[in-house]
Amino acid sequence: MAKKQPLAQDAYNELAEEYAARVDTKPHNAYYERPATLSLLPEVTGKRVLDAGCGPGVYAEWLVEHGAHVVALDANEKMVALARQRLGEKVQILQANLEAPLDFLEDGSFDIVVSPLVMDYIKTWEPVFGEFHRVLIPGGYLVFSMEHPYMKYATHHLMSNYFRVERVEYVWRGFGKPVNVPSYRRPLSGVINPLLRAGFILEQILEPLPTDEFLERDPEDYEELMHSPGFMCVRAVKGEKAV
Repeated sequence: MAKKQPLAQDAYNELAEEYAARVDTKPHNAYYERPATLSLLPEVTGKRVLDAGCGPGVYAEWLVEHGAHVVALDANEKMVALARQRLGEKVQILQANLEAPLDFLEDGSFDIVVSPLVMDYIKTWEPVFGEFHRVLIPGGYLVFSMEHPYMKYATHHLMSNYFRVERVEYVWRGFGKPVNVPSYRRPLSGVINPLLRAGFILEQILEPLPTDEFLERDPEDYEELMHSPGFMCVRAVKGEKAV
């Protein structure tokens, strides 16, 4: 039986080059989600970090520049190639599906897992969080970002049930030609409870505000994000897994 393709791969095949070209300066990424997610990271110097869903390598590059030892994964072949092009030999970059066991990674081999804007493409979170828990050292950190559950429900509420995990679609217009991108929306309980069941201790939920640089680049969306959330960032610590 052929392996199931991860969600949104056709979309990212279309988006990959433009995404890589714009991600360093596109306001929603560079001046909103990324500074918020990075603010939740502990000190990374000398730490082993798993970049789970590395895209074109912007987080991996930041981590290496700040003294981390990084292994980066992405499901999309084009994104892996773009990350290797960006980072050269600085980072071990592998193509891997987070919905499959990460059995090529040893238990307790990372101090930190960072997973930026990746979990929205995964329907069932318990196995993924279980693998993150396994590869982290005791007391290791998981930091991830996602589209805010409120925003995703508000966008689709006329044909949606808040309490379900549902497949939804958006037309992305910020990376060149419009591309239809599928993802999953879920209730807040569907974010927190799988994390706790996997053995993590929730430390912080950050509902970020856009930065001043965002205001300079995109005043209209800045005003909207000052009143309505776009992303949510989470920091958790590896605890004891429930028996």
